[in-house]
Amino acid sequence: MNNAIFPNKFKAALAAQQVQIGCWSALASPITTEVLGLAGFDWLVLDGEHAPNDVTTLIPQLMALKGSASAPVVRVPTNEPVIIKRMLDIGFYNFLIPFVETQEEAARAVASTRYPPEGIRGVSVSHRANMFGTVPDYFAQSNKNITIIVQIESQLGVDNVDAIAATEGVDGIFVGPSDLAAALGHLGNASHPDVQQTIQHIFARAKAHGKPCGIL
Repeated sequence: MNNAIFPNKFKAALAAQQVQIGCWSALASPITTEVLGLAGFDWLVLDGEHAPNDVTTLIPQLMALKGSASAPVVRVPTNEPVIIKRMLDIGFYNFLIPFVETQEEAARAVASTRYPPEGIRGVSVSHRANMFGTVPDYFAQSNKNITIIVQIESQLGVDNVDAIAATEGVDGIFVGPSDLAAALGHLGNASHPDVQQTIQHIFARAKAHGKPCGIL
């Protein structure tokens, strides 16, 4: 296999606690994404939650990043197995899961990206991610090359941060400061001391579990 899809260098960098600098690509434009892919970022989020992206707009953007060193990360609109499965099948390996509030929700996100018996991902023998059936070791290698980063954006998520961070298969914690500020009663003011103190608490608890943290 000439253009190897394994191993996942972004996942390895997170595990090694290497600082990763990225950018949001939210214009649903392959040209914009291609330009950002040449700018030297470690990762790019292709946003499916707050941007007008779906499977049909994301595939051209993945193609635009084929020669880029920037790892594509998809933020799915919701933590739902079928949506995650479709993103896997078109070629994403790195996932940002919004609004995770409990250990059960974190575990569901992980399970959605894994083939049985480790998870519940549906099996298709020919799709874009396995180069339409031409990658012989895809099924053997896929599970261990998926990155799951979960977003904590609510008080319930904060309350459960230890359990979420300890979930097997969760590679990192990402703070959504705007939603978190709103949840704490400070809509539009993520710089409020209460919000900043909560963010530092999330970081501290994630680090206690050996999980890297990120924020906008």
